[in-house]
Amino acid sequence: MEGSGVAAVILAAGMSRRMGTPKQLLRIGGRGLLEHVLENVRRSRVEEIVLVLGFAAEEIQRGLSLAGVKTVLNPAYEAGMGTSLRTGLAALGERTRAALVVLADQPFVQPATLDRLIGRHARLQAESVFPQIVLPVYKGFRGNPVLLDRSVFPELMSLNGDVGCRAIFGSHLENIVKVEVDDPGILLDIDSQEDFEKLGQANHHGLKVTEADLESRETVSDAPELVVVGRESLAMALAALGRILRFTVTVVDPWLTLGEAPQADRVLRVLDFTRLPQERARYIVVASQGRFDEEAVEQALRTQASYVALLAGKGRAQEVVRSLAAKGVPEAQLARLRSPAGLDLGAETPEEIALSILAEIVAERRRGAPDLKHHSRRKE
Repeated sequence: MEGSGVAAVILAAGMSRRMGTPKQLLRIGGRGLLEHVLENVRRSRVEEIVLVLGFAAEEIQRGLSLAGVKTVLNPAYEAGMGTSLRTGLAALGERTRAALVVLADQPFVQPATLDRLIGRHARLQAESVFPQIVLPVYKGFRGNPVLLDRSVFPELMSLNGDVGCRAIFGSHLENIVKVEVDDPGILLDIDSQEDFEKLGQANHHGLKVTEADLESRETVSDAPELVVVGRESLAMALAALGRILRFTVTVVDPWLTLGEAPQADRVLRVLDFTRLPQERARYIVVASQGRFDEEAVEQALRTQASYVALLAGKGRAQEVVRSLAAKGVPEAQLARLRSPAGLDLGAETPEEIALSILAEIVAERRRGAPDLKHHSRRKE
């Protein structure tokens, strides 16, 4: 049987500044995170494994079983993920046709998911379709790892600083394939102590998503609805202020519960806005810090929402618009997207930015039904 021709590049060189301790050494279920990741990759159809280390490399290697793994050191790990990606790709064999970029802090990605990405890439190539980037999606939410065709390796080798694969997505919009997978592990990574505790609980319970896709409090008012996509500090500030202003607040995130979001009236854990009541005025703000923002904006623009905003840098906002235009989203719909969003208050903190956005939403609401195209702030 012919091999897959696909390698795995495991990025494990980071300094874990937000955690305060090397994430690679954290233990779940009696084993380190990196041990879990290596085991899952070994059980897949991957032919070659390259492990990129940097910070605390000797300590991380101690006790690891590295049989069949090519370990490389990134001496410039402090400069960010882009340098580790370059280091890993440079170590791959010449016969490698594609590489899965695997994150060391995602211990629950199933081997079957890796095989599904590999299989989709191979089938499309056999059909003379040449996908350059293959992404997994769970319940509408895009996750990791990412499969990269060898044709994009030269572009990736030019990356600098703390940037990852997504830096090249905007140049390959027509050659990105998204694959639906039944694997919540693609969305689970560790950035904080809270994340680590949740991962431990998930491992204890077998990583089963038992909550319903839509969770609501017993009484939900019929007030206009503020939909906030994301769970970071800005998203929570928006939810809290929205509730003060008497909006019905819905927060969209795959792992959030109502108990964790006292600011919310509802939590939607699937990226599908058709699950929400359709009869009320709705204002949607995508504040997910780059996670599944394109998918959320696309969904939002398909609705009759009175206001759709994306909180992102200028470059990322332009990339999202280009991608949606390439998919055939009409210009009239794209013109509804507001990015940058909010009134110009000189806002800096999450709370101040939330205030500027809610102020714009209130103004929009009080004006009635404005000409959305006229009020668009999207830059050509």
